[in-house]
Parts: sequence; C-alpha cells; structure tokens
Amino acid sequence: MSPSCACASPELAGNLRGVRQRIAAACQRAGRAPDDVRLVAVTKSVGADAIRALHTLGATDVGENRVQDALGKQDALGGKLGLRWHMIGHLQTNKVRHALGLFDAVDSVDSLRLAQEVERRAAVEGLCVPVLVECNVSGEDTKFGVRPAELVLLLDAIRPFAHVRVEGLMTMAPFVADAEAARPVFAALRELAAQAREQTGLALPHLSMGMTQDFEVAIEEGATMVRIGTALFTPSPALLI
Repeated sequence: MSPSCACASPELAGNLRGVRQRIAAACQRAGRAPDDVRLVAVTKSVGADAIRALHTLGATDVGENRVQDALGKQDALGGKLGLRWHMIGHLQTNKVRHALGLFDAVDSVDSLRLAQEVERRAAVEGLCVPVLVECNVSGEDTKFGVRPAELVLLLDAIRPFAHVRVEGLMTMAPFVADAEAARPVFAALRELAAQAREQTGLALPHLSMGMTQDFEVAIEEGATMVRIGTALFTPSPALLI
C-alpha cells in the first residue's frame, strides 16, 4: 500500500478500528482496562500522508526507527501534528542531538554510553527525556538490548541522571508463526521489571512489547505499549495471519 492510498482509502480507518478492538478484547481477557495499553503506530514503511491520516483518525503515538526518516516526515507534515513521537530503533550516540529535537521519548536505550549521551544533550537543551531500557530477553545475537543480568546495574547508573527519566522496559520477541511461542519472552520481561522495581525503587510503569504478530499475547502478559505497523498498513487481512 502506498502512503497516499493509506490516506485516501477507508481501509486505514478500518484497520485502526480493528486493532483497537483486538486490544480491547485482549485487555478484557486479562482483566485490564483498554486505556491501560497505548498503541504506538509504527510508521517506518509509510510516508507523511499516512501519518496525517492516523492523526485525523485519533491516533496519538507514532514510532520511527531512524532519525533521518522522522526528520523527513516531520518536515513534510510541518511539525509533529501534536502526536507523541517515539524513537523505537537503535539510536547511535552521534544521532542523539538530532533525535532529541524530533522525538518525545526514546524507547530503545540499550547501553550506559547511550544513556549518558542522552543525559548530556538533554541537559544542554533543558529537557527531561522519558526513556525505556531495551532488554534482549530472548538472547538473540541479532537483537540490541541489555542482557537481563545487567539490567539493574544499568538502571542504578541511570537513576541519578537529572535529564533522563526511565519509564520502563522494552523488548522484541523472536518472530514466530504462533504467537503463543512468544509468551515466555513477554512473561520474562514482566518478571524482570518486577525484580528491577524491587531492587532499584524505580516505578517502571511501562512495558513496551508486542507487535502485529503477537501483541494480544503481550497484552495478556502485561504490555502497556504495543508497536503496530503491519496490521495498520497491510491491505489484505490474509497477510496478517
């Protein structure tokens, strides 16, 4: 689907409505309120028109993987449109200065070095940046993120920072055909967050986990943010199975 088609067609509205309904149903199964879960629309595969359409349809949060892509889209949109922009991809330290002007939250802090650079740049700009610490719960070599055993050490190092506010954890599960196969990863992040709260005293209210193929299971395991792209922007429901 091209970005212009996403904007002009009622298909995007139907997809967004369907995702919201699935979020609500998963919350009901878990005994949670639908408002407990924030939908972050992953817009890396679409252009500014689709983002504008999402805003018109009432979306509140978008996630981009690359600084340069966010810059180009915000230039085309004339700004952020009042949306909350999340940096969800790997952020290089040399891009932090640019990222802080584009994103409202960095959901992928995966090292002390990166956190230190966010703190340094945010201090210059007079900002307090909400961040999530990315955890490589699955242990895959291809994924970024701190190892679970190192999480508390990283949180303790970040906690004194005046310009970085850790709001929770993020993880990516392996891509699997059966969403149930991802459940242990989501359960592990939930348990890791509980342990980290006890050991650090941080509230860590947010768990960002779950994508198109597995977000309902992630919600059942405690996700407060789900990152959805394909289910919003793919034309054929058959492609979402």
